[in-house]
Amino acid sequence: MGVDGRLRAVVGLAQAMAAAQTARDSARAAARGARLAMDGSFAAISSWERERGRLRVLVNEGERTAGEEEFPQDESYPVHDFPEITEFLHERWAGGGGPHAWVEVAGGSGNRAAGLRRRGRGSCVVAPVVLHGRAWGELYVARNEGLPVFDGEDTEFATVLAAVIAAGLAQSERLEEVRKLAFTDPLTGLANRRAVDLALDEALERHRLDGTVVSLVVCDLNGLKRVNDTLGHAMGDRLLERFGSVLSLCGAMLPGALAARLGGDEFCLVSAGPAADAVVQAAEQLCARAADLELGEGVACGIASTGDPIGPVKSSRRLFRLADAAQYKAKAARSPKPVVAGRDTAVVPLADAPVPGTPERRRFRGRLGDE
Repeated sequence: MGVDGRLRAVVGLAQAMAAAQTARDSARAAARGARLAMDGSFAAISSWERERGRLRVLVNEGERTAGEEEFPQDESYPVHDFPEITEFLHERWAGGGGPHAWVEVAGGSGNRAAGLRRRGRGSCVVAPVVLHGRAWGELYVARNEGLPVFDGEDTEFATVLAAVIAAGLAQSERLEEVRKLAFTDPLTGLANRRAVDLALDEALERHRLDGTVVSLVVCDLNGLKRVNDTLGHAMGDRLLERFGSVLSLCGAMLPGALAARLGGDEFCLVSAGPAADAVVQAAEQLCARAADLELGEGVACGIASTGDPIGPVKSSRRLFRLADAAQYKAKAARSPKPVVAGRDTAVVPLADAPVPGTPERRRFRGRLGDE
């Protein structure tokens, strides 16, 4: 590949990483872009986990051999198996500089050479990836046996590619931080209302397409005002954090469920897929565990699920109305268990009518800004 081709390859790599929406997509774009740029048969991106002393493979791209998964669950190797990296693993570099890449060949000694022979590859180039002045991981590109062996020019180019990848990873980190701020409740670490709106929209779209069961559990934590008034807001925050942990734990009973804090003492679970009965069981566990919290007075839970006879659900507004009505009934009755819309017809309101007897703040809790 000539100079112009390599320049285009660098630009393509940078653009592909910039377009990535997730950390996984970013790693895959990095590996694929580097493999193509280096005329390689295979490429991998790995990160160094200092606390474990291991090199963890994030993605394998290209011609994979037996045992190599695209996104391995736990493919990792002890750092001490690679003495060539230990000398700079804990170093710091200023100004974005860092160690240069190097070449390994199948005829050499050591673990990398043995790995090349085992997988039918003739050579590889390894380029450390430096992020925020510290060694973050490595770029690994290999060629199969019979193809030209990587040379000194390739190591220089791989060093450039590793720097481009580091810039892309830094951008991905910044985007992830922005997403976290935008969709996370800062006190509990749970999802926030924006995340709930998005999750419900996506879940209801699946419901319209294939009938996926969508369920919403709305919770009001009892006793928060008393704690704030008598013990102070710091203790109230502790109660919210503890309940958030309980909600997250019970939400884990429902694969893919989203646990969220709507604001104040109001929380919810969004579930897409599990049957309504499974959601009720998780909510019963939630009520039981919340009753045992040291500072609180339990929780009032209401459930609305498309798996129950609640009529058509065309929007999150409808589902919130039903769950809110059920939750208010549970709170008024001081029920130790969740109330489920559709299993008690008294809690199923008309699509656009306010729930009789419901306080104003609960008359409608649809999407943000939707009146």
